[in-house]
Amino acid sequence: AGKLAKMILAKGRKPLLVAADVQRPAAVEQLKVLGQQLDIPVYFEANSQPIKICRNAVEYAKKNTNDVVIFDTAGRLHIDDELMLELKEIKEKLEPHQIYFVCDSMTGQDAVNSAKEFNTQLGFDGVILTKLDGDTRGGAALSIKAVTGKPIKFVGIGEKLDRLEEFHPDRMASRILGMGDIVSLVEKAQQAIDLEEAQKLSRKIQDDTLGLDDFLAQLQQIKKMGPIKEVLGMIPGIGNKMDGLNVDEKQLQRVEAVIRSMTTDERLNPDIINGSRRQRVANGSGTTVQDVNQLLKQFKSMKKLMKQFKGNEKSL
Repeated sequence: AGKLAKMILAKGRKPLLVAADVQRPAAVEQLKVLGQQLDIPVYFEANSQPIKICRNAVEYAKKNTNDVVIFDTAGRLHIDDELMLELKEIKEKLEPHQIYFVCDSMTGQDAVNSAKEFNTQLGFDGVILTKLDGDTRGGAALSIKAVTGKPIKFVGIGEKLDRLEEFHPDRMASRILGMGDIVSLVEKAQQAIDLEEAQKLSRKIQDDTLGLDDFLAQLQQIKKMGPIKEVLGMIPGIGNKMDGLNVDEKQLQRVEAVIRSMTTDERLNPDIINGSRRQRVANGSGTTVQDVNQLLKQFKSMKKLMKQFKGNEKSL
């Protein structure tokens, strides 16, 4: 519910989360914590029934101009009569626009069976499939679609609150086959990269004034796109080479620590970083002199490459 609310919030809407799961003692508190993290209101009532909570939440949303209401209802791996009666009453009395069945892709056949039973007894509009970090679990999506006839709407691809994506079967098929997913890659880049900052960077490249602060800013934008291995897997021709490849996500953290341990002058002009300065930076960042040397070498190579591109543009 929290991930869906964050996605809706990012689209300029004003969601309200409703804690209607009274079966699990910690469910309400968990949703309240998520609401605080996202700065999204959470409607809850102590010692009340789900139908009453949901009905009152709708009235609360109208008064507070919340234009999307998300009911977080009780879930079960195995169906029971009490749960189904509870959900049927909410559906009948409140007539929600969309009903999503949320299931864990790691539960395999149990998820498929639950989806089939829920659809038979309650009926729903789509499925949110969680823990789909590995594309090898794509079979769960195919099976649920086959037995219910209902589409997979969203997939959870990680634990963080921004790790929910709209489901595109053609893109998943491409990833499974190692063909990449260039459309999703472009969408992630558009969300993560600030256009104004990109234009500033372009001008600095043209003026040959690129510094390590700019390098750090670019790394931070890349991190916003998600895990590096996942991003690389979206590049056509690379996806099928990712199996067994160990991508060190901590390398970016080391690079960031090294740059932040430099002075302003050192970031603007890395050429002044001599041996003693490199030792100081290494000590301050908890890395080694070799790590500092590697970063400076990579940055120098990148600037050289950009100069070559600049020269090629002038010759065209």
